Amino acid sequence: MRLEGKVSIITGAGRGIGHATVKKFLTEGAQVIACDINPSLLETFSKVFSSDSCGTALVVDVTDSKGVIDMVNTTVAKYGRIDVLVNNAGIVRDARMMNMTEEAFDSVIDVNLKGTYNCAKAVLPHMMEQRSGVVLNASSIVGLYGNFGQTNYSASKFGVIGMAKTWAREFGRFGIRANSVCPGMIDTEILSDIPEKVLDNILTKIPLGRLGKTTEVASVYAYLASDEASYINGAVIEVGGGATL
Repeated sequence: MRLEGKVSIITGAGRGIGHATVKKFLTEGAQVIACDINPSLLETFSKVFSSDSCGTALVVDVTDSKGVIDMVNTTVAKYGRIDVLVNNAGIVRDARMMNMTEEAFDSVIDVNLKGTYNCAKAVLPHMMEQRSGVVLNASSIVGLYGNFGQTNYSASKFGVIGMAKTWAREFGRFGIRANSVCPGMIDTEILSDIPEKVLDNILTKIPLGRLGKTTEVASVYAYLASDEASYINGAVIEVGGGATL
């Protein structure tokens, strides 16, 4: 098990890619702190963790810096260290630029960008002290190439790439690696509002001809978190089936 004993915080763990990543990390032997703003989405993990010592489920709002600090302190108090942070929490509030409200813009930036900052800010001092750690930011192919109707989302996902590259430079000397993962069209709840005809058209532009699976993204996170990726730092890895070719 390539993540055996690694204490790993995963935000946005209640569903989709985050949920799959928690499950993958557990199978790889990690001690997982599964965080989500919605307590009902954490019930599955709460039941698993209550019968095992493999992790903890915590209700966390990543936009609340104090709450994030409390979560990190709880983790260190219980496990003694933090080896991995997967900044997966994110939301969408899509609209064309001229129809986008200030609230829609601010909410996406607050969760996707500021939330990522809050979590890393709280975790990095502990990683610096132990002189090791991995920070993984959830970006998107939209963060690389933009997308119609996603000014706010594109900006936030481009921003977390810049953060990870900066952290790779600032914290590499402490043995800390920071990388970004850019999923493409992954089969999650986010796609539920897309009309079938639109989705079919999107699939024609993906060389593999299908949506990605949450487990396929989770496997990339597990690899990057492991010692097998010990010389990968500041990288941006697309998991999009070739959609951007």
